[in-house]
Amino acid sequence: MMTLSEPTAQALAEIGIDPQYVDELAQRALAEDLGGPRGVDVTTVATFDAEQMVTAEVVARAAGIIVGLPIAAAVFDVASGGRCSFTAHVAEASAVLRGDVLATIVGPARAVLTAERTALNLLCRTSGVATHAFLWAQELVGTGATVLDTRKTTPGLRRLEKYAVRAGGGGNKRMGLYDVAMIKDNHKRAAGSITAAYKKIQDAFPDIITQVEVTNVDEALEAVKAGATFLLCDNMTTDQLTEVVAAVREAEDKAHPVELEATGNLTLERAKEVAATGVNYLSVGGLTHSSPIVDIALDIRD
Repeated sequence: MMTLSEPTAQALAEIGIDPQYVDELAQRALAEDLGGPRGVDVTTVATFDAEQMVTAEVVARAAGIIVGLPIAAAVFDVASGGRCSFTAHVAEASAVLRGDVLATIVGPARAVLTAERTALNLLCRTSGVATHAFLWAQELVGTGATVLDTRKTTPGLRRLEKYAVRAGGGGNKRMGLYDVAMIKDNHKRAAGSITAAYKKIQDAFPDIITQVEVTNVDEALEAVKAGATFLLCDNMTTDQLTEVVAAVREAEDKAHPVELEATGNLTLERAKEVAATGVNYLSVGGLTHSSPIVDIALDIRD
């Protein structure tokens, strides 16, 4: 049974996040903090009366793109049984500066302080991912290329992290192992070749988009000949990418349109250079596995 209030559930739905998923995530995360025989925040229970109410502000301690306010609101909902009010003062995916007040929370002191760290952990994380994605998206403006995430996400937080990438201006490559097939080295070896692996996947799952990881021109042309419409150019130099793109563009005139994605050894400094080779996408695992958080705090008003 979902414990979120209707306004919180609606706010999550509006940003494309399943309220039930966030509700269950918040319950698990709070339980992690409240584990043990007592099941309470011992410090807060000892220092605040049971019915004491507080007003608290969520404050940016650093500049960034703020994403995940409805997620934070859900944590306070769960911790208080719906007794906290959460008022956002900035729009989702807004750029903020250090010192900006992001939201105000009014509710029972014990619930607010019990939820504080869990709510901030999620908000800091999603804002950090969004801020990192924004930097990449800005670097690629005007190039025709889009930055994508990968499956290198925090277990259990994939939907939130991929939402944060979208909110920051990037794109999602695939949500899991079920929605896009990707032929990599192990699959090539198992099947015997790129062509054989591609055929096996098409025979088993004809409605699935199949991407092929390639490392040189020969592999790229074999994949296109087999029918692939989506190639992942892995760990290539700029010169190698340029060569592969040219060869594929020539081949696709006789076959079918092909999308090209560069991955591996990508940096912001190199982004425009890689995009200039003509690839459609740059996939960056670091968007989700290495994004620094945006520092955000909660301050109780006097």
